[in-house]
Amino acid sequence: MVDVTAGQGVGSAKPSLPSLAEIGNILKRGDIALALGVLTILVVLILPLPAIVLDLFLAISITLSILILMTSLFIQAPLEFSAFPTILLISTMLRLSLNMASTRLILSHGHEGTDAAGHVIEAFGSFVMGGNFVIGIIVFAILIIVNFVVITKGSGRIAEVAARFHLDAMPGKQMAIDADLSAGLIDEKVAKERRKALEDESGFFGAMDGASKFVRGDAIAGLLIVFINIVGGIIIGVAQQGLSFADAGRSYTLLTVGDGLVTQVPALIVSTAAGLLVSKAGVSGAADKALMKQFSGYPQALAMSSAVMLVLAALPGIPTIPFLALGAGAGALAWTARNHKRISVKAEEAAKAAPAAGQPGAPGAAAEEPISAALKIDDLKIELGYALLPLVNGPDGTDRLTEQIKALRRSLAIEMGFVMPAVRILDNVQLEANTYIIKIKEVDAGTGKIWPSQFMVMDPGGSQVQVPGIHTTEPTFGLPATWVDASLKEEASLKGYTVVDAATVLSTHLTELLKANMSDLLSYGEVQKLLKELPKEQSELVKDIVPAQVTVSGIQRVLQLLLAERISIRDLSTILEGIADALAFSRNPATMVEHVRARLARQICAQNTSYNGYLPLIALSASWEQAFAESIIGQGEERSLAMQPSKLSEFMTSVREAFERAAREGEAPVLVTSAAIRPFVRSLVERFRAQTTVLSQAEIHPRARLKTVGSI
Repeated sequence: MVDVTAGQGVGSAKPSLPSLAEIGNILKRGDIALALGVLTILVVLILPLPAIVLDLFLAISITLSILILMTSLFIQAPLEFSAFPTILLISTMLRLSLNMASTRLILSHGHEGTDAAGHVIEAFGSFVMGGNFVIGIIVFAILIIVNFVVITKGSGRIAEVAARFHLDAMPGKQMAIDADLSAGLIDEKVAKERRKALEDESGFFGAMDGASKFVRGDAIAGLLIVFINIVGGIIIGVAQQGLSFADAGRSYTLLTVGDGLVTQVPALIVSTAAGLLVSKAGVSGAADKALMKQFSGYPQALAMSSAVMLVLAALPGIPTIPFLALGAGAGALAWTARNHKRISVKAEEAAKAAPAAGQPGAPGAAAEEPISAALKIDDLKIELGYALLPLVNGPDGTDRLTEQIKALRRSLAIEMGFVMPAVRILDNVQLEANTYIIKIKEVDAGTGKIWPSQFMVMDPGGSQVQVPGIHTTEPTFGLPATWVDASLKEEASLKGYTVVDAATVLSTHLTELLKANMSDLLSYGEVQKLLKELPKEQSELVKDIVPAQVTVSGIQRVLQLLLAERISIRDLSTILEGIADALAFSRNPATMVEHVRARLARQICAQNTSYNGYLPLIALSASWEQAFAESIIGQGEERSLAMQPSKLSEFMTSVREAFERAAREGEAPVLVTSAAIRPFVRSLVERFRAQTTVLSQAEIHPRARLKTVGSI
């Protein structure tokens, strides 16, 4: 019985209307508010509006256009206003719907007076026309021409070109991001941010290219609506309302032109904003600061402009006061900009001269060095902050860093086959106290922060260590690390952490940078020295091929290509024999390198063999082999890879996933391909996994133990 009563109660309950509070909560949600706004615009296209409501919507349209223009002026970069294409579409729809509403009012009530379509349209028509409808028509036509022919067409062309160039450059930029990520210059978070910015930039300019068509269509629609309103209004006024042709023409023309002006002025403002936005692609900062900075950068231009205006002010018949005032203002700006530039230059010169003047022990009147001394370049240089000087001149007379660098050069000579250039170590007071910079051929190659009296502690598993100290990132491999006091060294060692001193951290960083840039350090003179030091038997081979078949620079290029893939050139005799064999059918260094690599198969396999005694490899599938083979265009030495960007991206993703799976299993495999496509696969892989070894099937020694750990 209770159940029946409850059921009857529920069934008899009537749904209640939402309260004002509930409606307010719904409107607070941005998505629902936007949806209601778009629906309102669509409803205005169908239902008639009272004149007072039309005035409100016209005011909203004008305010929205001014807001869009001001936002375009003040943003720092175009992507900060990435919603502009959507806003442009909504504002265009709003203006067209208001055109429809005003047209309905003009044609229905135009015979009642000039306020038939609201006071906003009446005010615009009366103010611009000044009682003469011919003037209004001409002004309206000029606005249409300025908007449609000049601003919209120009901004649309800029957006079209920008979208095309951004789309063409996207694969190269993506590869550059992957290369920076693989080289450790950026982390995964920064790489994701750069990829997102690249996608947003390309999508923005593509959307702007299409959005410019909205404004063009709006201008054409405005012109047609004005023509239809004038002709239709005169016909209705004369035929149906009994007005004279002159009265009908005056009334309906004033209303129609006022309506056209009310809609075209906001359209012109929005078009200007679009032009400012797409033309701002190469300028950073707000528009006023960017323009003033670039105009004031050349005081001569301002001075010449001032002189021209002063000359014009002196000509008979020319108004003197405006040109004289403008000339004086431009001259004052030129003088201010010139003084500001001079002060900036002096400050820069003083900053450059300050370190040289502050060096201890420098003689006050030292002999001037010849200019040619400034042209010399140090192949390897380490610049230290002042707090790192104990690494070179320790309090106990030790020189730990120099000794480690000597040992490093010796080990690299044995491992790679040639002696590295000497490393110059000097202090740089402009650096932070604990910062060092490693330069290769005067270009920054790596930097880091170390503490001479402390030790770096790292977890072999890659996690952050649980020891108090200064948390940082290891500069060579980007692993989490912590600098701890010497008193905590033993405690960290007992916990199984890796503990290294500051000099070892710097020398390890230098080692990896040298291995990554070894090909750039092999000079022509070093190759000549290696050839001269060959045994007598091999010297005869050099005489046979140099310079009759190949030059020393050609041999240098082959050795550089080998070093670029971290292959030792210590077995120079075998390399020269391989070059001599390859000269029978090609003199292209890249082709000779592939032949030499096959000769060095035993060495290459031994170099990549795991501690378990086998060569772990990841094989390239037959489908990818065929895809690369079909993408190679050209013949002989002119061959090149022409693969679709989407296909390249798919390949890079597959390679990255396969090697990450192998790494999780504790393997460091090589990628095996056919000999024909190996150079092209390697040139692609090195962009995002520079340390990955790519071998051809001809480079696998017959006696090597193989283990396939994956495939692509």
